[in-house]
Amino acid sequence: MIDTPKWSSRIRVIGPSPIELAMMVLSLVSVILVLTMTFVTIESETYRLLLVIDTFICLIFLVRFFVGLYKSSNRRHYFKHQWIDLVASIPAIEPLRFARIFQILRVIRLIRSSRSLIFPLLSQRRQTTLASLLLAMVLILAFSSILILLVESNVEGANITTAEQAIWWALVTISTVGYGDYYPVTTAGHVIGGLVILSGVSFFGVISGYMASVFVAPDESQRQESHQAEIKSELDKALERMEKNQLQMEQNQQIMLTEIASLKNQLNQTQSKAKS
Repeated sequence: MIDTPKWSSRIRVIGPSPIELAMMVLSLVSVILVLTMTFVTIESETYRLLLVIDTFICLIFLVRFFVGLYKSSNRRHYFKHQWIDLVASIPAIEPLRFARIFQILRVIRLIRSSRSLIFPLLSQRRQTTLASLLLAMVLILAFSSILILLVESNVEGANITTAEQAIWWALVTISTVGYGDYYPVTTAGHVIGGLVILSGVSFFGVISGYMASVFVAPDESQRQESHQAEIKSELDKALERMEKNQLQMEQNQQIMLTEIASLKNQLNQTQSKAKS
């Protein structure tokens, strides 16, 4: 009999997941924000805006940590190896936020150990899309609000002069709603606004496509199970054909042995007659 090979039901993807890559980028952005607030002389409203953005990033890290803790089968082990992420996610304590450098280094180490990032990203397309949307939303809101505040805050007649106004303008502009209560008055501000509008249109277009794929396209696990079932069926058929061939070969071999024995008996009888 031929031993059936044991196939693994799941293919393990080596390397960082798309969510880990997105968190690494957010960690890098947060470290840059903290360094800017610590060592660069900036206006009070700009400082408040950077602080609000960094606090929002901290909340994302906290949500990810507690979701991972909830889903973990061994929560003590998870907390033991991920506690640095919890410490680095505490808002309003700037020295602790430099602990995010360890998260960046950990993901970089995973990237170096995995020879390619393309395969993990392509094999987890739904998670890649979700991570990209989250990262794009945070980066667009952060950079657009910072830039518009820097450009408009010291201009005569400007109405975007505080951190709250800059964030509200960025939200309204990226959603293409356009309330008109806050608007840029400089040419540079208009250029920034146009870029944010284009980014918002693209952003919500990707969201629409993602939601369509969630409700219309088959689930990734179902596709994998269907593909694995097809592979298993083909293997079973191949093994069945091999067993039939082996059985036929054994039957043919038995027939040949029988004929050889018969010929040998006839030869012995012929030799006995010749001697007598």
